[in-house]
Amino acid sequence: MLRLSITCGDINGIGPEITIKTINKIYKPGRRGIYYFCPANVFERTASLIKPSFEYQIVKNPNKISANQKVVVVDIGKSKQSIGKPSANAGKVAFKSISDSYDSVKNNLADAVVTAPVSKTSFELAGINYPGQTEIFADLCEAKNYMMVFLSKKMICGLVTIHEAIKNVPRLITKSRVAKSIKILNDILREDLNINSPKIAVLGLNPHAGEAGRIGTEEITVISPAITSVENSIDAYGPFVPDAFFAMKQYKDFDASLGMYHDQLLIPFKMMNFNNGVNFTAGLPVIRTSPDHGTAYGIAGKGTANEKSMIEAVKWAEKIVKNRKKKYAF
Repeated sequence: MLRLSITCGDINGIGPEITIKTINKIYKPGRRGIYYFCPANVFERTASLIKPSFEYQIVKNPNKISANQKVVVVDIGKSKQSIGKPSANAGKVAFKSISDSYDSVKNNLADAVVTAPVSKTSFELAGINYPGQTEIFADLCEAKNYMMVFLSKKMICGLVTIHEAIKNVPRLITKSRVAKSIKILNDILREDLNINSPKIAVLGLNPHAGEAGRIGTEEITVISPAITSVENSIDAYGPFVPDAFFAMKQYKDFDASLGMYHDQLLIPFKMMNFNNGVNFTAGLPVIRTSPDHGTAYGIAGKGTANEKSMIEAVKWAEKIVKNRKKKYAF
């Protein structure tokens, strides 16, 4: 039986709603065990809007409770909601839900974590100094070599830099960082996604991939040497001209694409996969996936949120769990 921990995300957004909708569709007693880390009063309020079709029990301490026949709602403390807007309280609750879910995997209670969307503004109001959940999980795991990866049936892609201002990106694009990113992406394709001989496309940084140095030189001085440095062990190609790469649908010729900065890949990815894309934190011992969208404050509390991306996050998490167990089975 696969065991999942799910976080509540920002309780003022759509996280609690899409979580109940997701569990309604994917929960099967005896086949999936689910621990849901959420304030009990938030869960009950959401359940009055979206009726749970599953049996559940609310507990304070999940460590002695099996999620074999009922969903276990882990009460992380009563919390006030301010539906539709960020708040310091929501930031604190979201962070505790993340931390407790991480502990559940660390303590062998669950196999993976699926996180609901959070608000960076709520984190800031709470004094939590992280740009996103990717960095929180990397810090909890004390991991240095990790990557934000996006998963869908249409395209898989990874980022060399994550939540960085554009003005900072060029100095962060180094030969060692690009080479390391290629290696991480190759590893997750082989080990987590069971692709035996993956092909990776690496995008350029500048328009027209620098146009032979006329627009920028990073492709010549950094990206190409990084690709060359790994060519004996990894099937990587590039640097490709980013706009033409997607316009000509060259991504279909590769198992994954590596981009230099956030919007370079996220714009085409979300255009293709807005309701079913999944965010995966690669390179960690803990498996963590998340829907590829935000808190959607504008529709919070209305019962109209689309849970499809959350369901996909569950499916990808379980796929990765199965692949890792298969690979490391004795």
